Amino acid sequence: MAADPTTGIGMTSLATRERLVNRIREQGVRDERVLARIREVPRHLFVDEALASRAYEDTALPIGHGQTISQPYIVARMTECLLAHGPGKGVPAKVLEVGTGCGYQSAVLAGLVPKVYSVERIEPLLVATRRRLNDLGIRNVRTQLSDGSWGWPEQGPYEAIIVTAAPLELPQALVDQLADGGRMIIPLGPANQQTLTLVRKLGAEHQRTALEAVSFVPLLGGVLR
Repeated sequence: MAADPTTGIGMTSLATRERLVNRIREQGVRDERVLARIREVPRHLFVDEALASRAYEDTALPIGHGQTISQPYIVARMTECLLAHGPGKGVPAKVLEVGTGCGYQSAVLAGLVPKVYSVERIEPLLVATRRRLNDLGIRNVRTQLSDGSWGWPEQGPYEAIIVTAAPLELPQALVDQLADGGRMIIPLGPANQQTLTLVRKLGAEHQRTALEAVSFVPLLGGVLR
């Protein structure tokens, strides 16, 4: 019987993943739903095979086209914030992700919320990610080639939005696509001065809460085919 590629061996094994989860827990992430999902998702399948042995290090890694797969702690932290600040109780029914990348954050979210809508501006990345998510049997993520600052208004409003690249200023189009009471987790600011920010939609207004210093690739405009 062929080995299950999602479980991994050696540096990609379940024991290695457990050590990563313990490190993330020590850094302050407490939501056991999120930690379980980080443990489950085979991060080594979201990076180049040459980097698979480093997949469960708590660090960002290159995925080509000048983009990176985010540090696991940051993925967990942003996901925990997204689940913790919803209107009422329970998880958001519909989440918009800006910056599909290799699909790792999408896969983490897919096990925690009913529907994920994800936009990506780099077509080769998106094509590979669609194939990867399909191979993993993830069926509740829909993707679109699009400038991330536009969001995906046709599918909105969203109870939650997660942005995995940093604009200099908060895109109004994304605020407009939040449902009333919804929240957005977004890095804001120039390189070396970015702050992970929680944005809460309150009627026609919104509130911002600075969370922590982060480092993301910039949110760029346009589409690359």
